[in-house]
Amino acid sequence: MSIGHTLLGLLETGPRHGYDLKRAFDEKFGHDKPLHYGQVYSTMSRLLKNGLVEVDGIEAGEGPERKRYAITDAGITDVAQWLATPEKPEPYLQSTLYTKVVLALLTRRDAHDVMDVQRAEHLRLMRSLTERKRKGDFADQLICDHALFHLEADLRWLELATARLGKLAKEVNG
Repeated sequence: MSIGHTLLGLLETGPRHGYDLKRAFDEKFGHDKPLHYGQVYSTMSRLLKNGLVEVDGIEAGEGPERKRYAITDAGITDVAQWLATPEKPEPYLQSTLYTKVVLALLTRRDAHDVMDVQRAEHLRLMRSLTERKRKGDFADQLICDHALFHLEADLRWLELATARLGKLAKEVNG
């Protein structure tokens, strides 16, 4: 995820302080990985330097001054270009799970054990996501569906690979 573009997109809805940007980011996108304040401020500093945001106001308070950031026209153009650019599909050709299966075979360990442990972990995570989806709002349901579909694809691969372990073992161990 591009944190800079996400913060720019949030600013497109109106000027905000760094604290407000962090809170909005965490609420909409950071359920599993909230932003650190330092990450927000270092990103805003870079966006400011690149002319994508400007300081819209400074408020004095009991602590340090609070800068309110606003998106510039260049920032709006940048977000529009980012949104229009498709994400590169991830083919997973360098899968850690595949590597573990092959190494288990190479070292004469039981690759079925590797597959079983992974299958159990996938199912545990799927149950957790299903519960989160059941309790969540529509946005949470949608992101959980995305994760669940990927996990289902992994499970299908686990079943296929398990059925083909004998043939893979022959190729790996030549």
